[in-house]
Amino acid sequence: MAEITKSEFGRLQNGSMVYLYRLKNSSGASAGIITYGARLQSFLVPDKNGKMQDIVRGFDDAAGYEAEAFYMGAIVGRHANRIQHARVTINGTDYQLEANDGPRQTNSLHSGSRGFHCQLWGAAEQEGKLVMTYFSPDGDGGFPGNFKVHVTYELTEDNALRISYEAFSDADTICNLTNHSYFNLNGCQDGSILGHRLQIFADRLTEADAESLPNGTIYQAAGTPMDFRQLTAIGERIDDSFQQLQWGAGYDHNWILSDQKETSLHKAAYAEGDKSGISLTVYTDLPGLQFYSGNFLDGTPGKGGISYGKRSSFALETQYYPNSPAHPEFPQPILKKDETWKSVTVFAAGTVK
Repeated sequence: MAEITKSEFGRLQNGSMVYLYRLKNSSGASAGIITYGARLQSFLVPDKNGKMQDIVRGFDDAAGYEAEAFYMGAIVGRHANRIQHARVTINGTDYQLEANDGPRQTNSLHSGSRGFHCQLWGAAEQEGKLVMTYFSPDGDGGFPGNFKVHVTYELTEDNALRISYEAFSDADTICNLTNHSYFNLNGCQDGSILGHRLQIFADRLTEADAESLPNGTIYQAAGTPMDFRQLTAIGERIDDSFQQLQWGAGYDHNWILSDQKETSLHKAAYAEGDKSGISLTVYTDLPGLQFYSGNFLDGTPGKGGISYGKRSSFALETQYYPNSPAHPEFPQPILKKDETWKSVTVFAAGTVK
């Protein structure tokens, strides 16, 4: 059972205090979670030499998170990723969401500027686990239903961070939650993830248009730079003359997980740090995985003043497919009235054998 400590992490501009909870196991690995956005602030695990490395990008205080624009470490909802025209239709009724993405700012990204990522969450310790809670009222962000969510963080003795989601609504609504952590498996001081090796357990993707919106077409990864079925350096093909890469300025796409079965936890991805020997395995029960190679990170200084430049970290977001509400043939992120939605994602750290 992890030991949990609580400390002040700084105030937001409105004066609200943000708290940091640190989960630590018996081997010394730890995970820090803050109440602003229920964000994963740090994840310290041993490298191949036994030295602890922080493999999650982030900031040293609350002000850094309030000012940043990259959703670092955040729980994103009610709908992670993009929705075309910032509009959803549920039971024949149209709901207009905040439009905050795209060349003409006509699409919704991560549920707008006031999504779950920038809210203060409640926190409670429960038998070595940290339970984060948030209430989103009917109409919040344009979504219907009074929506309650619990996100439980658990750090195991074998250095796996288990994130368990539960959500409930009193009306049919959209529910597509994810954790938006940025990883660099070589540690916080390192400046690039292009040498990292990555494997994604998927042979198909949803094709995206120039605005990063899936258009309904599904294509095979084989024969393209999107094929990560075998362990491959992230930088090996990232700048190939392939339209999907050119439109996304690198990897920012949704893979359809090959072994996905209803409610079953399955392996989605595996990554290795080329310098540290740290490995990260991702498990989920969701049908999609967004791999983002940090193409638009702009040099914002993070922990210790380290610059977070282009492709200095990557995200592996477990999810329903982006833009699913516009494509009824995709798995749908609908939470039915008075039902409970549950999902689990695991980030399991280790070392390369």
